Order: sequence, then C-alpha cells, then structure tokens
Amino acid sequence: MKKKTFDPTFIIFSIIIAFLGAIIGMQLITSLGITPNTSIIGALIAMLIARIPMQMFYKYRTLENQNLVQTTISAATFGAANSLLIPIGLPYAMGVPELIIPMLIGSGIALAIDALILYKVFDTKLFGSDEAWPSGIATAEAIKAGDEGGKKAKYLSLGILGGVIGSYFGISMSAFGVAFIGNIWALAMFGIGLLLMGYSDPLFGVDLNAYYIPHGMMIGAGSVALLQFIFILVKSRKQQRNMKEETSEHVYTRTEKDIKTGFGLGYLFYALGAVVVAILGGIMTDMPLWQIAVFVLFAALAAIISEMIVGIAAMHSGWFPAFAVTLIFLLIGMMIGFPPIALALLTGYTASTGPAFADLGFDLKTGVILRKGTTLEQELFGRKQQLKSAFIGFGVAFVVVFLFAESFFEQGLIPPVDAVYAATIESGLTGNVGMLILLWAIPGAIIQLIGGPKRQMGVLFATGLLIVNPLAGWAVIAGLIIRIAIIKLRGQEAENTMYTMAAGFIAGDAIYSFFSSIWKAR
Repeated sequence: MKKKTFDPTFIIFSIIIAFLGAIIGMQLITSLGITPNTSIIGALIAMLIARIPMQMFYKYRTLENQNLVQTTISAATFGAANSLLIPIGLPYAMGVPELIIPMLIGSGIALAIDALILYKVFDTKLFGSDEAWPSGIATAEAIKAGDEGGKKAKYLSLGILGGVIGSYFGISMSAFGVAFIGNIWALAMFGIGLLLMGYSDPLFGVDLNAYYIPHGMMIGAGSVALLQFIFILVKSRKQQRNMKEETSEHVYTRTEKDIKTGFGLGYLFYALGAVVVAILGGIMTDMPLWQIAVFVLFAALAAIISEMIVGIAAMHSGWFPAFAVTLIFLLIGMMIGFPPIALALLTGYTASTGPAFADLGFDLKTGVILRKGTTLEQELFGRKQQLKSAFIGFGVAFVVVFLFAESFFEQGLIPPVDAVYAATIESGLTGNVGMLILLWAIPGAIIQLIGGPKRQMGVLFATGLLIVNPLAGWAVIAGLIIRIAIIKLRGQEAENTMYTMAAGFIAGDAIYSFFSSIWKAR
C-alpha cells in the first residue's frame, strides 16, 4: 500500500541533511580531492533520530524512510562536489570567472539528465539490479542489521570493525570487501590494472601515463562496450529468448524499450544542454557553424559515454574513474581542435555526468535489497520515491554551490583535478599523442571483446590503470583468493556470511574515510 512520505517535516529534514552533505562534499573535494560515501552516515543519522522518544521521529524507524534519507544525503554530496563544483572550478582555474554561472547552469542541466537516465535504465540488461553495486549493498546491510539485530548484526559489526582497523593501517578495505561481492573476472582485471599502474614505474621505469596507455585502453574498451550495448539492443526477441544467460534467472523490471528511451532521449537532452552551454558560454560567435555543430554533438556523446563507462565501473567494482574519463574526452576534444574556452565548457559538461549516475545506482540497489519480497508495483513506487529524494539532494546542492562556491574559490579552495584540466588545456597536445592513444586502444578493445558485456574485463582493467592505488590492487587480489578458498572449503552456503562481512568492510572503510577526511580538512 502506498503511503504519503514527503510531508512538510520530512522534506525539511531532507533539506537539512542535504545541506550537510553538500557542505561536506564541497569541503572535502577542494581540500583533499575526494568525495566520501555519505550514504551510510545518512542511514546512521536516520537510525539515531528514529530512537528519539518523540512521535515526530517515529517515521524514521521504517527501512524505506531511512533509505530515502541516505539517498538524499549521498545525492547532495556527490552532486555538489563532483557534478557542480568541479565543473565551475575549471573556469576559475583558467582565469575566466565569467564562465562560472554559465557552467553552473550547464552542469545543473547535465546532472539532472544524468540521474533521470539512470532511473530509466536501472534494472535493465545493461545495468541490472542483480549486479554488485557494492556501496549500495553495504548501505542496505547496515540498515537491515540495525533493524534486525542478531547474527547479521554481529557479522556486520565485525566487518565494520575490521574495515575501520584495516583502513587505519592504510589497507583499502572497500577494495577488499568488493572482492567478495562482484564478478570475479572483472575484479581480477581491476586488481591487475591497479597493480600495473602502481608498480610499472618503480619496477620497470615505465610511466604508463607518459605513453597514454590507460587513456588508450579505456577508449578501446569503452568503444567496444558501447558496441556491445548496441548489439544487445538490436538483437531480436527470438535470439534473446534462446540466449543462455550467464547469470541467475533474474526478472528485469525494465525492458529494451526503456534502454532505447533512456539513452535516446538522454542524448537528445544532452545535445540541447550543450546548446545552452554554448550560448551562455559565448562560444557561438567564436567558432564557425560547422565546429559549433561538432561541439554540440560531441559534448552530448561525451556525456552519455562517460556515464556509461563510469556506471559500468561503479556497478562492478564500486569505483568510478570520473576524473580520468573526463580527461580522455578533453584529450579527444583537443585532437578535434576546439579552442580553449570550448574545451573548458566541454570538460565541465562531461565532468557533470557519471558520478550522479553511479551514486543513484548505489542508492537504488540499496532500495532493491530493502524492498525484497514486495510486489513489482511497490518496487517501482519505491524507486520513484528515491528519485524524489535524490532531486531534493540535487536541488539543495545546486543552491549551496551557487551561494558558497565563490567564497571557497576566494580562499584558494579549488578541486585539485581542475588544476590538471586547466594545465592540460593551456599546454596543448605535443608529439604523437593521438597515435599513442589509438595504438593502446587496440589491446583495450580486445580484452573487452574477450570478456563480453557481462564481465566488462576491458573497462575494469582500464579503470585500474587510471587509478594510482597499488594497495587497493593487493586488497582486491587477496580478497578474491580468500573468497575462492572459502567457497572451495565451505561451499556456496558460505556466500551469505561473506556478503555480510564484505558489506561491513566497505561500511567500515566509508565511516573511517568520512571522519578522517573531516579531521584532515579542519
């Protein structure tokens, strides 16, 4: 039975929690260059408030309302930091502050489109609700354990304790926990990529970035992934019925029509958003008509491919290389020959997409787990409620960034990645960068082709190459070895316990990162 949730008191509380998340996100993305996962923090706040002995707080005892609160705060955190502040920080870093408001409007449009596309395509064959979405599992398990107690709470608590202790000693416990949840092949390639990136220079004297190997690999793997998506869409219904699925008998709640509608209309809206950015940014008079047309079409393509790649990486590994993917499209834009101002707008517009797509995917995964056993109508209604909560978070994030971004910039608090984007635009391309990228795109494409659309080996390998964190690589490999060993010794029945412990590891890492980040940023 559908209940009215968004009464005035709930909306006011959601706005307050969103304000907290937006400020935390802005502070940490400018001081440390990272954005913590605040979903679990939001869920814990809702649990604590639910225990206040006053009738107005009793509503937060329900799992669904706790889920809506965590959806709101995570949307506000990632929306403010990744999708809004990073894009508008680039014009400031380049010395063209007059582009800040046009970029804020453009990134706000892209952020909204990003979330709506994910809502439309979540639980399709491309982005199934039965996939890992690790952070979503961690939040759901935390909420369930707080509600149920007992054995599940014990294992989750042990996992959280292990996650906090391991994180204190520098071990990436999120990566370790993900190894117990995600696709083994995809995560193995992710771990190998992390290790190669971390040790190629110190051990072999080879700087992978100098040869644009990670960028080329991602372009090749991403291109094949896109073709695989298209292949899935154009297959006949008869072929789909006869195809042997590699996964369990999961019944998707969204169809191929939803995929076509989501990405088709999404591309159209992204193109219209790019037109708005071009007009407000003043580049309509700086480029010939044909180049403006190329800019609009390419900006829309970059936005939609960026969210696909970031979404795939987040779905399988819990990591999303949004910064690096944006840099790739910046490099391609430079090879096309866009002028500096157009490149800045393109980069900011692309950076706006992906993080919200991934984060809302995590949140909807949490909702799917908490609503398990409900009817299809209740599941879809629950997702719609979460979308409303996410847009409360996005709306508050937009207002907070609009009001406080300038004061951040005046204090020298600019997201570090903006300095990288600005330096890349100002220095321009030298040497045979295009040839190197195309060369390394070939093995990336081959790996992705071999792994197929379910394993996403090429995209996850390239994701690992784009992240400098060798300890996370060791954590992933160690976790996979332990996971395989436990299954061999105890059988598949051990998976439920491993699942809960893994959620605890991820939650513990998130809690430690959250509080240690605030401490460092003081």
